[in-house]
Amino acid sequence: MTSRTDGRVQRGDQTRRAVLRRAVDIASVEGLEGLSLGRLAKELSVSKSGVFAHFGSKEELQLAAVRAGRRIFADHVVSGALEARPGVCRLWRLFEDWSAYSRGRVFPGGCFFYTVNAEFESRPGRVRDSLVRARREWRDLLARSAADAVQLGELAADTDVDLLVFELASFLEAANSDSLLEDDLERPYALARAAVASRLSALATADAPRPWEARAPDA
Repeated sequence: MTSRTDGRVQRGDQTRRAVLRRAVDIASVEGLEGLSLGRLAKELSVSKSGVFAHFGSKEELQLAAVRAGRRIFADHVVSGALEARPGVCRLWRLFEDWSAYSRGRVFPGGCFFYTVNAEFESRPGRVRDSLVRARREWRDLLARSAADAVQLGELAADTDVDLLVFELASFLEAANSDSLLEDDLERPYALARAAVASRLSALATADAPRPWEARAPDA
């Protein structure tokens, strides 16, 4: 009995993971409204009732997709950067890893959150709330890294951290958008890299590390 139960649980977990992986891929292109339990069941050749048992409603599926998107984003963008030296090096690593995540099409629609944030930005509710939390987590991480750089004396003492974070995030989002719209995996990210490097160079102190001056990976 235990063996059969464990087997069902394992198959259920596999089905849930497969559904969520397909869900975030669809949402990155079509938005979260493009998701439906029936569509996912058909595409993955599983029963609709089985998918319904895991999520229960379209909103629960959307919320689960946002959580899955956050985990994938953290794996590709955050985890490696947290191993970098605090301050400017970590801030630059976050930029580089975000660029690689978007440019590498971890999601077929580029950045998952760029697509779904635009879809829900003016639609109050649980899904929007979950997206706001994810966005704040990302911006807060950028802000902490920039603030660490100021405290370590790597960025000028009068650096406006909030403005810097807004600028960096805007450069990244513009690169993602332009790359998708123009079907160009080179120039938008090169421009974003130059923009971020220029901004950090203007704020860096004399003794600060300058990782952006290293040879670009695709140079």
